[in-house]
Amino acid sequence: MFLKRKPVPSQRVTYKAHHEDQDACPLITEHIEMLLPAARKPAIVVICIGTDRSTGDALGPLVGTKLKANTAFPYPVYGTLDEPVHAVNLVEKLKMVEKKHPHAFVIGIDACLGKLNHVGMVSVGDGPVKPGAGVNKELPPVGDMHLTGIVNVSGFMEYFVLQNTRLSIVMKMAELIAQSLYHATKDSRGHKEETITIPLKKSPLKSTL
Repeated sequence: MFLKRKPVPSQRVTYKAHHEDQDACPLITEHIEMLLPAARKPAIVVICIGTDRSTGDALGPLVGTKLKANTAFPYPVYGTLDEPVHAVNLVEKLKMVEKKHPHAFVIGIDACLGKLNHVGMVSVGDGPVKPGAGVNKELPPVGDMHLTGIVNVSGFMEYFVLQNTRLSIVMKMAELIAQSLYHATKDSRGHKEETITIPLKKSPLKSTL
């Protein structure tokens, strides 16, 4: 289960941006690009952790669903609203991914709890995400790099807090993460996107006389 990865450095590279910041998407995209392998080899796999049974914990599956719906996103994605990757099946899914994508560079995505003034922030960092840490669960770490969204406040009745997180903020962070990942992988598609302009047809002028 990804035990042969590069060791996590003592000083992790981490960047945070609030989902309402005007430049959040380009800045998150830039920091994702900094942490992705330059040659895009080995393959990249995205694992989105969470469940749609809890509003706060639905961030990962929402990101996975958005990425899967985007046919231009070039990499395998695991963890969607229909097929979530969560505490019950996480070990099994990691074994499956390791077998199907050996030596892949894994991006782990998950929701987390944090300080009140950090709620709404998306974090990008190297090293794995630690699922279940906010609710005191012992689960295996996931990823060579991670993206997390701070969906609510930690410190008291974490399960209740996740259940009562506003869907609006989770949806906005999911959109930011999905868009940033999409833009960060544009170069791997081997071509530049073209913008097609369709000229408007001129309607005949009617005389008012």
